[in-house]
Amino acid sequence: MKLNNSQYDTIMRMYDAKQSHARAVQSARYEEINARLPEYDELRKETAAISAEAARAALRGDMTKREKLSDKLASINEEKRILLSSAGYPEDYLDLHYECPLCNDTGFVGGQKCRCFKQAAIDLLYNQSNIKKILLLENFSNFNYDWYSEDYIDPVSGISALENIVNVTKDVNSFISDFPSGQNLLFYGDTGVGKTFLTHCIAGELLGKGHSVLYLSAIDLFDLFSKYAFDNDSEADYRDAFSQILDCELLIIDDLGTELVNSFTNSRLFYCINERILAGLSTIISTNLSLEELMNTYSERIFSRLTMSYGIHKIFGDDIRLKKLKP
Repeated sequence: MKLNNSQYDTIMRMYDAKQSHARAVQSARYEEINARLPEYDELRKETAAISAEAARAALRGDMTKREKLSDKLASINEEKRILLSSAGYPEDYLDLHYECPLCNDTGFVGGQKCRCFKQAAIDLLYNQSNIKKILLLENFSNFNYDWYSEDYIDPVSGISALENIVNVTKDVNSFISDFPSGQNLLFYGDTGVGKTFLTHCIAGELLGKGHSVLYLSAIDLFDLFSKYAFDNDSEADYRDAFSQILDCELLIIDDLGTELVNSFTNSRLFYCINERILAGLSTIISTNLSLEELMNTYSERIFSRLTMSYGIHKIFGDDIRLKKLKP
């Protein structure tokens, strides 16, 4: 989750390249306008000369002359605007155009990392991790309903594993098409029924649409929370990771219940899911625990948030991993 020096330098080089590109585009546009509209270049030179004269007047304290020059500048700028417009160019054609208008492609706003920097960090970490390779294999193109049997009947709902997964994927597709909507999902069921595969499918779809998606196992999630809370020497290193967990558009927590459950993990989990609910940000949780086990394992406040704010889907059927091993 945290960036090392090399990764940080990679992102900053990316921002340098973006700024250089913006300046190159602006320079090329000035050359284009100068060639097509030489009178615009004359006005631009006149603007530069008057601006310098106005600055000198201000230094001398001659505010009357400065105001007259300012009025003249305004008049020339209006001439330039009309000239561009009459030639079919937008008013801002010669401005610097950055990919991120919040930080002007610097990565920082008011000394804090811009949201585009946080997204760039997530993308970089994904590209350098195994999850990117996994998403190439585990996606909707490779999702196969044949692994879910019509003969496997859930004794509670009375429907088959196949009918159930069809219904679940319909809701998942709605989740994706409506995103970002602040909706949350909880997938529960036995090991090997495809919960993690399905979350990988969702992650791949939304990453492909440019959304910020953070995928963590429950063990990794609470490990980061622990380091952020207790590792004083590395607090600054993990602050960004903590921020990404709370601020990304979609947080996926896989295998909830595999971590060591205690008062700390309970409090951190509640804080995480509650803050994201309040912020209108989506979270997906997968777990092998039943709803009863979830209620008994975690605090009443957590279980209440899950049941009131999450779309809950049980996934059941045969163990797909075992079926794949059969010849």
